[in-house]
Amino acid sequence: MKTNPKDWKIEQLIPIASEFGFSARMPGKGGSHVTFRHSSGARLTVPAHRPIKPIYIKKFLALIEEVTRL
Repeated sequence: MKTNPKDWKIEQLIPIASEFGFSARMPGKGGSHVTFRHSSGARLTVPAHRPIKPIYIKKFLALIEEVTRL
């Protein structure tokens, strides 16, 4: 992900987030974002459009690094 932050889909992020203890709150009817939440209080909201913009992938990776340092 670090070397290629392009062309990721939300369906690919959910299992990765789960491995690090995040839950994914899927959008309701008509929703367009997914919120990843960690028990530490860390969270990130990502637009569920395909493909996800690289800036959100970078933020996602930074969030994972943040909670693994705790």
